[in-house]
Amino acid sequence: MTWLVTGGAGYIGAHTVQAMAAAGHRLVVLDDLSTGHAQRIPEGVALVQGSILHRPTLDRVMQEHQVQGVLHFAARKQVEESVRLPLLYYETNVQGLQTVLQSTVAAGVRRFVFSSSAAVYGMPDVDLVTEDLPCAPINPYGQSKLAGEWMVRSVGAAHGLSTACLRYFNVAGAASPLLADDGISNLVPMVFQRLDAGQRPLLFGTDYATADGSCVRDFIHVEDIAAAHVAAAQRLSADRPEALLLNIGRGEGVSVRQMLEVIGKVTGHDTTPQVAARRAGDPARVVASAAQIRDELGWTARHTVEDMIASAWAAWRSRRAAA
Repeated sequence: MTWLVTGGAGYIGAHTVQAMAAAGHRLVVLDDLSTGHAQRIPEGVALVQGSILHRPTLDRVMQEHQVQGVLHFAARKQVEESVRLPLLYYETNVQGLQTVLQSTVAAGVRRFVFSSSAAVYGMPDVDLVTEDLPCAPINPYGQSKLAGEWMVRSVGAAHGLSTACLRYFNVAGAASPLLADDGISNLVPMVFQRLDAGQRPLLFGTDYATADGSCVRDFIHVEDIAAAHVAAAQRLSADRPEALLLNIGRGEGVSVRQMLEVIGKVTGHDTTPQVAARRAGDPARVVASAAQIRDELGWTARHTVEDMIASAWAAWRSRRAAA
């Protein structure tokens, strides 16, 4: 069986390509390389440079590689950018997904795994976020992901696709420097960047209704995210109807202050924060319930917060040394 991985040269996509290849799956990657890197694709995996908005390319790849399943990662993912450029996000994340699904249906492909996000929940006021919690996204990025889930599930029901929509929480870490996240939009690389500049990390708000006043999040290692995709792909390979909707998280809340302490311990830097005003739209606590993915796929996260920081720091230093 051959799986098409859209966005497979990106941060999470490339980790999943590596994990799928290690599990023995045949793969072909489609990526426009706007944010991904061709060097991330392992030997023996075909890379086609192209856009998910270009139907003829998708149709050709489906036919030439006899694709039987799709892992869809290709998307834009920066919340702040989505607020400034909502049409760009709806074009890439919604219209692009629509085009991939049209090609999938036309090719007779029956398995589809969709890369979604905890951003679909918005600002949940619960200790643990379960999959049946009503979704209320607060920015165009989250809205585009929720629209994507609706599309995947309705197309699956109408055309006999087995589907899995996987909602990620806060991803960190790296399997190697080559696969590391080179964006600066997430907490860990943001802190690393400020440490490199000799600046104190920023802490946005200290008056949240949490134990230490800072926001609480569910951080998960990118290799655990990749392993969850392998488990989902294997489940869909069983040729029975599926419409899975699953959180990918550790089910453990870690505050921003606690993360800064771990970063300080791992890096040897003083991570005493510089306090800044709250950011608009930051919920106090977003932590996954990971019970359903454990029950459905037998998957649980293996990596600790210390693992995430240590691997991310090693990759960060290696990339900076090579720059």
